[in-house]
Amino acid sequence: MWNTAVHSEFIHDHLDYGFEIPIVTFNWRVIKEKRDAYVKRLNEIYQNNLDKAHVETIHGYASFTADQEPTVEVGGKKYTAPHILIATGANLGITSDGFFELEELPKRSVIVGAGYIAVEIAGILSALGSKTSLLVRYDKVKSVTKSPSGRLAVTVISSPPSQKPTVNTIDDDIKLDEKNHIIVDEFQNTSRKGIYALGDVCGRALLTPVAIAAGRKLAHRLFEGKEDSKLDYTNIPTVVFSHPPIGTVGLTEEEAKSTYGEKNVKTYTTSFVPMYHAVTKRKTKCVMKLVCATKQEKVVGLHMQGLGCDEMLQGFAVAVKMGATKADFDRTVAIHPTSSEELVTLR
Repeated sequence: MWNTAVHSEFIHDHLDYGFEIPIVTFNWRVIKEKRDAYVKRLNEIYQNNLDKAHVETIHGYASFTADQEPTVEVGGKKYTAPHILIATGANLGITSDGFFELEELPKRSVIVGAGYIAVEIAGILSALGSKTSLLVRYDKVKSVTKSPSGRLAVTVISSPPSQKPTVNTIDDDIKLDEKNHIIVDEFQNTSRKGIYALGDVCGRALLTPVAIAAGRKLAHRLFEGKEDSKLDYTNIPTVVFSHPPIGTVGLTEEEAKSTYGEKNVKTYTTSFVPMYHAVTKRKTKCVMKLVCATKQEKVVGLHMQGLGCDEMLQGFAVAVKMGATKADFDRTVAIHPTSSEELVTLR
């Protein structure tokens, strides 16, 4: 859907690049049908992989029981195992599933929340022509009313964040924090032996690849005897697929100053219009920041927003993870003319 929105943006630039095109119309149902078919194929592949690995899949609502051994109950049947992993994800009271069920592009949209998915969906809807409003997370919807003409009105009240993981029935011995997240140690252990948790339900680094990586590390520890196997939660690269996309890894400037001391932190920034826009009336800026710490100017944070920043980030994240310094960046020959060359020519 993000790619669909990108096409909509590029259409605005066609005339500037010399392409005379007729009036363009957008058919939401075409991409919806193709998208749904793609997701269906993916789900079938995942299920086939589980079947080949002889993994039994049980569908239903699971709840912990009071049995002495770690036990969950689904549909009246109990399941006991030496290891039980909680990885249910999280939501904000409503889900984004409704977006994927839309048969037509709405003329107006209100997105409640300001996390990754909210920003991305808002960007998609807006780029495709829906007049979109984004309510930040601490604006809680009080009511939604419908007028005689069919228009919806949203009333909000200001309140603290209300994000809660999707765990409602849980063992009393498993400790939760004040936001109802499951408390785990660095090895994903909960407060009860034999029960582990990872992913959004723990309230840290709410990203699918993080949960997958943590799950693999946990499996290596439990079933391959690798006692020190655990996920390193530092320098996790992440992208918000907004328009244009945001890429970030490492510490913010404020976090770096808190960790290393203000005098030991130096930042390098740049703001420019990518070459793509050299001939277009429509302009989008690209902004970048390197956060460096210590006398060696170790790169401890890298943040950027602009065309292509989603694809740029992965390679630079490897460098940050390996402990690269500003001097290492400077020694790298720039690839001209690209936006990424700005990160190795900052002064």
